[in-house]
Amino acid sequence: MGSPLIIIKAQDTLSALLHCARSTGATRIFYNHLYDPVSLVRDHNLKQQLLDRGFMVQSFNADLLYEPWEVYDDNGQAFTTFDAYWKKCLNMPFEPEAPLLPPKRLVPPEGIVLGCRAEDLPLEHETEISSNALLRKGWSPGWSNADKALDEFLAGPLLDYEKNSQKANGPNTSHLSPHMHFGELSVRKVFHCVRRKQLLWAKEGKANGRDSVDYFLRSIGLREYSRYLCFNFPFTHERSLLHNLRFFPWRQDEGYFKAWRQGRTGYPLVDAGMRELWATGWIHNRIRVVVSSFCVKFLQLPWTWGMKYFWDTLLDADIESDVLGWQYISGSLPDGHELDRMDCPQVQGYMFDPDGNYTRQWLPELARMPTEWIHHPWNAPADILKASGVELGSNYPRPIVEVASARERLQQALAHMWELDANARAALPDRTEEGLGDTIEVRGTGGPLHERMVVPRVVVKRQGASSGSSWHDQRVPSIVRQDDSPQINKLGRNQLISHQGSQQVCATDIEASTDVHSCGSLDRPSEQLLISDHQNIPSTDHDLQSTAESSSVRKRSTNNNQFGFSPPSSGSSMGDSLQISEQGLASPDAFGKKMSKQLFNINSLAETKFDEGDEMPSRQSAVRETKRQCLNKALREK
Repeated sequence: MGSPLIIIKAQDTLSALLHCARSTGATRIFYNHLYDPVSLVRDHNLKQQLLDRGFMVQSFNADLLYEPWEVYDDNGQAFTTFDAYWKKCLNMPFEPEAPLLPPKRLVPPEGIVLGCRAEDLPLEHETEISSNALLRKGWSPGWSNADKALDEFLAGPLLDYEKNSQKANGPNTSHLSPHMHFGELSVRKVFHCVRRKQLLWAKEGKANGRDSVDYFLRSIGLREYSRYLCFNFPFTHERSLLHNLRFFPWRQDEGYFKAWRQGRTGYPLVDAGMRELWATGWIHNRIRVVVSSFCVKFLQLPWTWGMKYFWDTLLDADIESDVLGWQYISGSLPDGHELDRMDCPQVQGYMFDPDGNYTRQWLPELARMPTEWIHHPWNAPADILKASGVELGSNYPRPIVEVASARERLQQALAHMWELDANARAALPDRTEEGLGDTIEVRGTGGPLHERMVVPRVVVKRQGASSGSSWHDQRVPSIVRQDDSPQINKLGRNQLISHQGSQQVCATDIEASTDVHSCGSLDRPSEQLLISDHQNIPSTDHDLQSTAESSSVRKRSTNNNQFGFSPPSSGSSMGDSLQISEQGLASPDAFGKKMSKQLFNINSLAETKFDEGDEMPSRQSAVRETKRQCLNKALREK
C-alpha cells in the first residue's frame, strides 16, 4: 500500500508509540476499541499519558456492530441473557455502519523509524516448531485470504448452514473466526455481505437460505455478546456471573486434566476433538461444546483451566468468546447449560458424527471399528475389538470415569455448593447480601428455593441522563460511590478512573451496577462499577477519517494466569491501582491481551467510504437509518 509495516521492540507500549511519533513527526494517534478489562485500563492510561504530551488521540469501533454502552433494556440495565440482547440488537433504530473501504495508497512517513525484523522477536519457541508447521498447512493468514474465505462461504456452505452446521465433519462452517480475531476481516463486512445474500435469496424464494442467514447471524451475535458481557461484567474471565457458583467444589485433578488435554479420556468423540485441536488449532463449535462439557461436568475440572488451555491452543483463541463459551457450558450464566445437565458423549457422537468418519480421522487406533461401536468401544464384543485391532487399556484407554458415577458425583457437588451457600447467607446479619444483584429462577441448579440464583445488576444508561461526548468515544469502567440520587459530573481531562472511599476493592471483585455516563467525585454510600466517557476527544465526525476495516488485534500474554489486577490502596485511583505489566509478554502460561495501537500521520490517510445509499435495509425489509444519519438528524432538530 505504499508504506512499510514497522515493528518496534520496546519495554512498554508508551515508549514505542513515542519513538514512532517523534521519528515521523506525527501529532495524532488512532486506535480501535477493545473491551476486556486489561485492554480497557491499558488503553485508558496510555491515552491520558499521550494527551498530557500534547498528542491528539482518537479511537474507533472496528470490532463490533454496536458498542456495549449502546445496548440496554427498558430500565437502562445491561442484558444478562443472549436472546434478549440479540433481539434488541436486531431492532436497534440504526443499522450497523457499513465498512469503510481501505485507502488506495498510504504515503510513507518523511522520517525514518528504526524498527526490527519479525525474525528478531522471540515469537516461536523451539518446542512449538513442529506443531506450528501443522498450522501452516491448514491456515493462510492475510486480508486477501480472509476475503477469499468469506467469498467461498457465501457461495457455498451459507445456503444450507442451518441444516449442515451441526455436522462435525466436512466444510460446513465459515472458518472465519481466526480472520475476524486478528483483524483481517471486519464483522461489519461479514454482517452486510450475508444480509445482502439473505435479501437476494428472499427474492428468489429460497427459504432455506433466509433461515440459514438468521442462524449464522446468531453466531455473529454471540461474538458481540461476549464483548458485551466482558465489558459490563469485567470479573467474568475468572468468576461465574451467577454469584452462587463461588461455592462449587471444583476438582483440581492434574491427572484428569492431562488425560483430557491429550485426548485419552476413553470417550472417542471427546478424544478426537482434543487431538484435532492440538494438531490444527481448530475444532468445530459443536465439538467445542462436547469437550468443554466433559471437562466441567464429567471431570469437574475448573472451567478456567479449560478456558486457559483453549487460549493456548486455538488458532482463533479469543478471551471474550472463550469466557462466554466456558461460562455457558459450566452453567455460570442465567441462560447457560443447566448445572445438573450431563450430555452423554456416546449419544452426542451419533448426533454430530453419525457415520464415525470424524472420529476415525483423528483416532487412527479406532479406524477399523464398525460404526455401530465407534462411539462406545467398551461395549463392543471381544471378537469385534480383536478384528478392529483395538486393545482397551493398551492402544486405546478405557473410560476415565463412568457416566453413572460422574452423574452421582455432580449431584453431590451441587448439594455441597448449596449447603455452603446457605451457611454463608445465614452468617450475614440480616441474612441478605446487599448490592449483589437480583435473584432469578435458573433451571437445573439442583438447589432449593425454586432454584433461585443471584445475578448482578448493571446500569448502562440512567433515565433522562445524557452525555456531552461523541457517540463513538471509548468508555471505561470506573468504581465510585453511589446513592439513590446521584449527581452526575463530567470526567475531567486529567482525571483517571477513580476509586472513591476507604474500602479496598479489587476491580475483578466488583459485582454491582454499571453506568456509562461520565462521573466525577461522588459522595455515595455503596460501591458500584461505572463506565465513563472520555471527554477529551473532539465531537467532530471522526469516523470519516478512519480507514481501518478491522481491529488489528494481536495476541499477547501477561506474566500471570489471571489478568494483572492489583487491589487498590485506600484513596488511590483506579488508574493507579490497575497497573498492567508489559514485561514477559511472550509467556505461554498466561492469558493474552490483544493489541490495537496504530499510529498514522493523518495527512497520509486517504478518505474512502460507502455512499449512504448503500446502507442495508433491516431484516423486516424496512430501511433503518445509520448511526451517523440518526446523529445528523438529531443535530438538525436542535
